[in-house]
Amino acid sequence: MASVPFDQLDGFIWMNGEFVKWADAKIHVLTHGLHYASAVFEGERAYGGEIFKLTEHTERLHESARILGFTIPYSVVEIDDACRELLKKQGFTDAYVRPIAWRGSEMMGVSAQNNRINCAIAIWQWPSYFDPAQKLKGIRLDMAEYRRPDPRTAPSKSKAAGLYMICTLSKHAAESKGYADALMLDWRGQVAEATGANVFFVKDGKIHTPKPDCFLDGITRRTVIDLAKRRNLEVIERVIMPEELENFEQCFLTGTAAEVTPVSEVGPYSFTVGEIAKTLMEDYSVEVQPRQALAAE
Repeated sequence: MASVPFDQLDGFIWMNGEFVKWADAKIHVLTHGLHYASAVFEGERAYGGEIFKLTEHTERLHESARILGFTIPYSVVEIDDACRELLKKQGFTDAYVRPIAWRGSEMMGVSAQNNRINCAIAIWQWPSYFDPAQKLKGIRLDMAEYRRPDPRTAPSKSKAAGLYMICTLSKHAAESKGYADALMLDWRGQVAEATGANVFFVKDGKIHTPKPDCFLDGITRRTVIDLAKRRNLEVIERVIMPEELENFEQCFLTGTAAEVTPVSEVGPYSFTVGEIAKTLMEDYSVEVQPRQALAAE
């Protein structure tokens, strides 16, 4: 699949209330979302024919749009139903789900008060965000040049397309040096997140993770925190400075695309792929499976 351009995949895309052929899901070149990043999106995964925490994702999509000043013209229930129907129509049981909403092309300029709000959903098969073999050994992260911005300068609580510009730059720079991803600091110089995933560290049997005060409190992040607490593991959300990385024993990332991914290196710092990271990776794999599938085993 990697060799096939995404605009040439097969199947259907749900777009503004209708299922259209994949190749026909097009927008105009003067779409406001393309020029001014007035777009919000979600990343979701389906396992065993069910989309994990679908409603939480759809609710966050609506909230992201609200923060950017527009209202999605489809309810949470309507988008949930469309996602489920599209998953069946695509014929997938395990897949990646991408809803997106954006301002259209009726007005061009910074102000676009009268533009139509469009909404689309695409579903495709995307087995692993990182190389599976490398994931088991722990991926390597570079230190990103760009930092997560001050919430007073950007809508950091929205999963907004524009906020990912520095993520793309950072990930490209890391990959050009042989790394899988990059760790980003925030504007204060504190540890924040990877380019598309939250980060956790382990020391003396306790899990440490940055407070999500200038980046998304990921749905997978919250899920993994719950899984850790079920195992009576202490999770400490706090300020983490980059010089502390030298003293942590384990590191792992969490995200819909990344799932739970151990990290072996962050810049000059090394980590082991330890039992806590492995256990949470296994626990997450069980957690995302549909309950009826688990009951049948």
